[in-house]
Amino acid sequence: MFVTALEQYTPPEHRIVTDPLAPRILPTGLRLAALLGRSGWLRRQLENGSERTARGLWGGLLCRKRYVRDQVGRALAEGIEQVVVLGAGLDTLAAGVVVPTGVPVFEVDMPENIATKRERLRAVLGEIPAKLHLVEVRFGEQDLATTLAEHGFRAETPTVFVWEAVSQYLTEDAVRQVLSFLGTAAIGSRLLFTFVRRDYLDGTEMYGAAALHKRYVEGGVWHFAIEPSEVDGLLREYGWAEQEQVGPAEYADRYLRPAGRDLPATEIERFVSAERR
Repeated sequence: MFVTALEQYTPPEHRIVTDPLAPRILPTGLRLAALLGRSGWLRRQLENGSERTARGLWGGLLCRKRYVRDQVGRALAEGIEQVVVLGAGLDTLAAGVVVPTGVPVFEVDMPENIATKRERLRAVLGEIPAKLHLVEVRFGEQDLATTLAEHGFRAETPTVFVWEAVSQYLTEDAVRQVLSFLGTAAIGSRLLFTFVRRDYLDGTEMYGAAALHKRYVEGGVWHFAIEPSEVDGLLREYGWAEQEQVGPAEYADRYLRPAGRDLPATEIERFVSAERR
């Protein structure tokens, strides 16, 4: 969200993702730091620093945020009546995109993250919107279906599920627990989720992101990964079918080149759109 906040200082004709809530939702320290984005020169220095950590990280983050907003907006326009964001963090998708439509949205995260989100939403909006439900869950430890139902989630209603930048932090068992829950979703539901490539996690290919690998993989923070060609097979085990998978090539065609941005997008993480069959 810090990168998204900085992007708001990019001229509109070159902006990848527009999110006026992004600079406001950040905690005080990051909110003040984001003001550096007013300087184009400083913004470029931060982008360059990001490139030294992982080639395409900055551009990939921006395109990822744009993609999920585009896809959720499309799902809502096509009649999806419910949204669940798994591992919401400080993301503003729910408050900025879903709440204005009047569709109920459930933000799921660990208790400590939900507490921070609740405090920041009240600071920015004055109150928690009636249609926005904050749900405390520890993935892999609690039953998602039961907890969501306690907050008003309707299992029989077609839903768009957003699972962005979460799966790599979970074990395979925890990922499959989430997929088992998703396997009970209503027919016609949508799933938008990101995954990290297995060849990056196992160190076979670094994709210009050796420093990131050292911190997150060797540091024991990331656990789950899958090869792009295996995603559809995994999803079909739980009643879902991959509709689209996007990465740097698609991001460049859809977002970067049209905005006149000479930014690479990382290959280590890809986005998948799927439908419940």
